[in-house]
Amino acid sequence: VGEYQNVLFLEANRIMKMRDKEHVLHVHVAYLPTPPSIGEMKSKPVQISVRLLNQTGIQPDFLVGRATKMMDTRRKDRLSLFCNIDLEDIISNPYVPSPYQVPLVFKKQGFDRKLLAKLHLKPKKTNLFSQWQKMLDQIKRARKKVKIAVAGKYQTVGDYVLPDAYVCVVESLKHAGWRFGFEPEITWFNTETLEKDPGLLQQLDEVDGVIVPQGWGVRGVEGKIQVVKYVRENKIPYLGLCFGMQMAVIEFSRHVLGLKGANSTEVNPKTPHPVVHIMPNQKEFLSKKQYGGTMRLGAWPCQINPQSRLYHFYKRPEAQFLVEKKQPLTVSERHRHRYEFNLKYRKQLEKAGLVIAGTSPDKKLVEAIELPKAMHPFFVGVQFHPEFKSRPLNPHPIFLEFISACTQG
Repeated sequence: VGEYQNVLFLEANRIMKMRDKEHVLHVHVAYLPTPPSIGEMKSKPVQISVRLLNQTGIQPDFLVGRATKMMDTRRKDRLSLFCNIDLEDIISNPYVPSPYQVPLVFKKQGFDRKLLAKLHLKPKKTNLFSQWQKMLDQIKRARKKVKIAVAGKYQTVGDYVLPDAYVCVVESLKHAGWRFGFEPEITWFNTETLEKDPGLLQQLDEVDGVIVPQGWGVRGVEGKIQVVKYVRENKIPYLGLCFGMQMAVIEFSRHVLGLKGANSTEVNPKTPHPVVHIMPNQKEFLSKKQYGGTMRLGAWPCQINPQSRLYHFYKRPEAQFLVEKKQPLTVSERHRHRYEFNLKYRKQLEKAGLVIAGTSPDKKLVEAIELPKAMHPFFVGVQFHPEFKSRPLNPHPIFLEFISACTQG
């Protein structure tokens, strides 16, 4: 609210409410600051926010107040009067140690019942809340630390490190770690900095596992490849996600297969060994400058190699929400990319020891690679994004196996 680029979304919401009043609710979340120099929770920013929302034609049904602590009666009275919202429909959302505790805060205020009542819905019997409580107990018991390095290039902004640049990866690590009683401790490695000071790679000896997440373009690529080489040679558990799988293929091609100058055509269009290249239909899109929504997006099926370690990952009981009812073993995973493994190099790479762990059903796309256990304790790369499907109550099997490998030995 108040951000010019959101005008279209606010207008769409206004129309939705106008057309279907009985089935649409607006819940407005706003911040009540408590300036340290004053020591008083201020409601004026929320009042202004609601007025800006009113100017778009939207009157919120509920107001959720973010603040350092619970709102007092005085603050709620002011908001009710000046925001034209019933007192009982003002919900407090104070800071808590973990965002996963927020549902408990809401439930204590009857927010769930109030939402259902406004929508004229009856509550259903479910054990979801008890499962959620069990997960929170697991979080409390997670005393041991597992150190994970994330080697990326988007987390550093000026003098600050922003974990939310890879928030899905971070939360997926937490989901899996809590299941085993571990609290992931993330160490951030800026791959651009590594390119300037390769000596920093030795700091990877202090972590239990390494992830190279998604990325685009030339910036920081050689740093990522250096990270992959170091963890492969030093037997540190490795998980490559999307771009991270492509970096693993490039590194293996250069330093194991001996293809000097191997690269992705995204990074070096003139590479002598394009082991990663643009997909044919994507090349056509780019030639026509069709950039919006033209990538390989959304969920796509992936057939898992029965001889791979990945096959056993997806055989876990927890993984069945990802498995499709067909043979051979096929899973549904989400994608967001234009570049792919170049099949022209498949036989050479397999002969050198790389395992093709997953492909598209038509065998035209390589979706996952790995190294056998004889070569590495855990070295897996996937072209898809398992972090997009991990949930607090259903950790993704790939992250479960990764954390398991990181906590052994």
